[in-house]
Amino acid sequence: MTLLQIGPHAVQPPVVLAPMAGITNAPFRTLCREFSGGKGLFVSEMITTRALVERNEKTMQLIHFDETEKPRSIQLYGVDPDTVGKAVRMIADEDLADHIDLNFGCPVPKVTRKGGGSALPYKRNLLRSILRDAVANAGALPVTMKMRKGIDDDHITYLDAGRIAAEEGVTAIALHGRTAAQHYGGTADWDAIARLKEHVPEIPVLGNGDIWSADDAVRMMRETGCDGVVVGRGCLGRPWLFGDLVAAFEGTGPQAGGRDVAFAAPTLKEVAAVMLRHATLLGEWIGDEARGVIDFRKHVAWYTKGFSIGSEMRRNLAVTSSLDELDALLSELDLDQPWPVGADGPRGRTSGRNRVVLPDGWLDDPYDCTGVDADAELDTSGG
Repeated sequence: MTLLQIGPHAVQPPVVLAPMAGITNAPFRTLCREFSGGKGLFVSEMITTRALVERNEKTMQLIHFDETEKPRSIQLYGVDPDTVGKAVRMIADEDLADHIDLNFGCPVPKVTRKGGGSALPYKRNLLRSILRDAVANAGALPVTMKMRKGIDDDHITYLDAGRIAAEEGVTAIALHGRTAAQHYGGTADWDAIARLKEHVPEIPVLGNGDIWSADDAVRMMRETGCDGVVVGRGCLGRPWLFGDLVAAFEGTGPQAGGRDVAFAAPTLKEVAAVMLRHATLLGEWIGDEARGVIDFRKHVAWYTKGFSIGSEMRRNLAVTSSLDELDALLSELDLDQPWPVGADGPRGRTSGRNRVVLPDGWLDDPYDCTGVDADAELDTSGG
């Protein structure tokens, strides 16, 4: 596999952890980096430019990086070019990160109804203005962007957006092969990733969507010609996937040399140990053990998917409020269970959405930017 270059940063293997609201905080990034041996690029959860510029307390915590994180990568969400430019300048001037990614892929209604996320690339001139201000204020920091195919099948934007990004100095583009209307349902369109790569051959294109295993990642690169992969829901409850990805891309797997590779298939005992560490890291990061364990609850179903665990025990695990309680419940499980067959399928949000919530008149003119102002930005970060 070729080296993925994001500005001055060499990313090898060419694997990026997708920003996920409430998930890719510092503790989860730590786990993923540990399994990868520090290889790859691990992006923060979404940071709202308005909240960053106003130094919102929650936002300032979310941009905290462990001293071992290199490069430090922040994803920004914004709809106002001036505010985006100020946020990028703040990051550059105060050395808050080494790489900036811009979010044009979020499909959730509270974002799209105000013209943000996956709705924004439809407004070509607005997209260009945001990218221009971001790149102009970034100094030596590379600026990348993540987007979807478009709003729906009748409003496809990714090829125009890709050309605009290349013209405005964006360093790399990640494409999720779904429209906003698809949300996370259906099957990701990898052919669109291939078409984007052909359309903007001058900059790296990364593929995203339906990567549940290292085999999927290698297959995506072979089938599309993309320069790297972005892994999102595939690592939920599976931080060791990044170790599998390193093994596959570095040629120790069957994809490269015909040899077998021992991809992670942890026993329930090993999974339980990772769960406890994850909850511990969250408590240390938040500064409160109980709040850390409560935040961890959403991960329980992902970690335990496929294992033979009774419904009552699953409910009990999902309402723990201390490390001792979590540890005691985990110790009651049949920890000798091997990795369950078929457990590496879809996780997280899988439903589709037929209608995308947009501002009034949003689709009337793909170039008119009136009606979009700073009030469209969320006042807090994290999705």
